[in-house]
Amino acid sequence: MTFKLTYATMFDPPETLHTRYEDALTNIRATLGREYGMMINGEERFAQDKFTSSSPANTAEVLGIFQTGTAQDAHDAISAAKAAAPGWSRTPYQERIALLRKAADLIDARVFEIGAAISLEVGKNRMEALGDIAETADLVRYACDQMERNQGFVVEMGSDPLTGYRATNISVLKPYGVWLVISPFNFPAALSGGPVGAALVTGNTVVLKPATDTPWTVRLLAECFRDAGLPKGVFNFVTGPGRTLGQALIEDPRVDGITFTGSYNVGMDIYRQFGQGKYVRPAILELGGKNPVIVSRHADLERAALGITRSAFGLQGQKCSAASRIFVEAPVYDDLVGRLVKEAEGLKIGDPTDRVVYLGPVANASAYRDYKDFTEELSQAGTILTGGKTLNGSLSQGFFCQPTLVADVPISHKLWQQEMFLPIAMVHKVENLDEAMQLANQVDYGLTSGFYGTQEEARWFFDHIQAGVNYANRPQGATTGAWPGFQPFGGWKGSGSSGKNAGGHYYLQLYMHEQIQTLID
Repeated sequence: MTFKLTYATMFDPPETLHTRYEDALTNIRATLGREYGMMINGEERFAQDKFTSSSPANTAEVLGIFQTGTAQDAHDAISAAKAAAPGWSRTPYQERIALLRKAADLIDARVFEIGAAISLEVGKNRMEALGDIAETADLVRYACDQMERNQGFVVEMGSDPLTGYRATNISVLKPYGVWLVISPFNFPAALSGGPVGAALVTGNTVVLKPATDTPWTVRLLAECFRDAGLPKGVFNFVTGPGRTLGQALIEDPRVDGITFTGSYNVGMDIYRQFGQGKYVRPAILELGGKNPVIVSRHADLERAALGITRSAFGLQGQKCSAASRIFVEAPVYDDLVGRLVKEAEGLKIGDPTDRVVYLGPVANASAYRDYKDFTEELSQAGTILTGGKTLNGSLSQGFFCQPTLVADVPISHKLWQQEMFLPIAMVHKVENLDEAMQLANQVDYGLTSGFYGTQEEARWFFDHIQAGVNYANRPQGATTGAWPGFQPFGGWKGSGSSGKNAGGHYYLQLYMHEQIQTLID
C-alpha cells in the first residue's frame, strides 16, 4: 500500500520522507534572505517599506524580506480582483477545476521545499510541517471534487402546476464576487490554501493576506496558484500589518465575503466591522478553542496518555484544536497523570528540522512572554507537575518552552476559560462523567474534544458534547488531526461562525449564494 501522509499517519513515516525533506531543506536554505514581492493583478508589487521574517528557532536567521503593503496596495488588489470577477465567475466550472487541480499538483511537487520552509518559519517539526502543506493540496482537491460531484451546483427543481404553460425552475449557486482570505501563523499553508481553493473553484476572485509571522510560507504557496495559470487579477497576494493593510482590506466595501482564522477577539472585531456595510455579507470565521478531553475510569490509559500528549503539545500547543483541559475520573486520575508526566518529559525539544525533535519553538517573542506569565500565574494557583520553564543554553537564540502540565488549579480560575495557545495543559479530577461533561461544555468555545472509555460511553459522549470535531479512543491525537474528507474541521459557539466544517460536504456552499431561474415556455 502506498503511504499517505496525514496527521494520523505521520508518526511512523517511511525513510524516504526524511531523505527528501533533508534534501529539500538544503535547497531551501540556499534561498534564505531573498526579497519577495506581493502579487497584484498578475504582477510583482514592491513597497517602499520592508519587513523581515526570521526563524523562531534562531531569531538571527533571516528567512526572507517582504513588503509592508499600504492601504493603496489593498485598494489595488481589490480593484484587480473586482475587475477579474465577471470573467472568472462565468468561466465554466470544469475549467476552474482543471486550473485548481494543476495548482494542487504543483503543491505536491513542491511539498518538501515548502514543508522545510514551514519548519524554519513556524517552528513545526518536520512531519507536522509536511502535513500542513500536504493537507493544503488535499483541501484544494476536495473542493474541486465537491464542485464536480455536484455538477457546479446547478439543480433542476419541480415544475409549477400551471394550466397551459410549462415552467422550468433551476437552482444555481453563484459566487459572491471578491473574497478576502486572512490566514493565521500556525497553519499558514492549509488555512491559506484551503479557503483560497474553495473561493476560487466556486468562481470568486481572491485577495490573500497572511499573518506577518509567516509571509514566506504563504508566498511559496501563492506561487503554486500563480504558476497554475490563473488569469491575472483572479488571485492576489499582499503582505503587511493587520492594523494598516489588513484594516484597509476589511473596510473596503467592494469585498463581498471574508474567511478569517485567528483569535476570538480579533475575529469578533472583524465580524462587527464587516457588519457595518450596506448589507449583510458572508463572514466565515474560525476563532480558536479551549478543547477538553474526558477520561473514563474504563479507559485504555496507555492510549489516552499518548493521544493527550500529542494533542496538548504538538506544534507547542499552538493549535486551535490543542487539548488544554483534561478531566479524569478519580479512580484512574493518579495513574493517568503519572503517564502524562512521563510522556511529556520524554518529548525532545530543539531545532524543528531535526528528525528526533517533537517540540520546536513558540511563534514569537509575544508568545514567549505569555508562556512565562501564564506559568508563573499557574504555579501560584496550582501545581506544575512538569515543565513550566523556558530553555536557554544552546537554545537561547530561539523561543523554546517546556511542555507543561498543571494540576490543582481551582476550576473557577480564568485560565480554565482562556485560550493560552501554548504548550500548557491543565488536568482536573472528577467524580463521574456527568461532572466532566458539565465542565467540558462550560466554556464559550466548541471546536474539538476527545474521549477515552468504552464504546457505550463514547456514544453518550458524542450525544452530549458541544463541539464541532470530536474523537473517541484515538491514540493519534485526543483532539487534533482532522483531515479533509475524513474529519471536516470547524467549531460551534465562539469557535466558528458558519456551523459548516472545512473539508466536508457542506463547506463549499458557503462561498456561493443561490439564484432561482424560472422560465415559462
